Amino acid sequence: MTKAARTKETDERGRRTGHGMRALLTPALANLAIGVPAVIPLHLTYWLLTEYLPSDCDSFAPDPALSNCDYHTLDHAPVVMVLLALTGTLLLLTALAVNVLGPRRRSEKHPGRWLAMATLIPVPFVTLLCLAKS
Repeated sequence: MTKAARTKETDERGRRTGHGMRALLTPALANLAIGVPAVIPLHLTYWLLTEYLPSDCDSFAPDPALSNCDYHTLDHAPVVMVLLALTGTLLLLTALAVNVLGPRRRSEKHPGRWLAMATLIPVPFVTLLCLAKS
């Protein structure tokens, strides 16, 4: 079968079933689009891991002036955790709907490419993080 004939194949519903790079473009763009709003929960996770966990606040210190504690970090942590729970849940539900339930509903032959392209979700956050560090 020639390459032109292969790209013109259709499924039982009459839709084209592309192969190769064209077949990966839709899942890649969909997951990159999910990655744009995913910047919020990824940034909240990054903040918790880089600011909140390393803080050495000893709640049982006899004198608060003796501990090296950033009280602004302690004040913001509960709000950040609640926001992370909300936005993280939305992100997981969106990724599940797009990468698992969508291909199953369309009964695609190769739904694994959607899961493989889910690795592109953090790309916008990592790009912004690298730009902020430079």
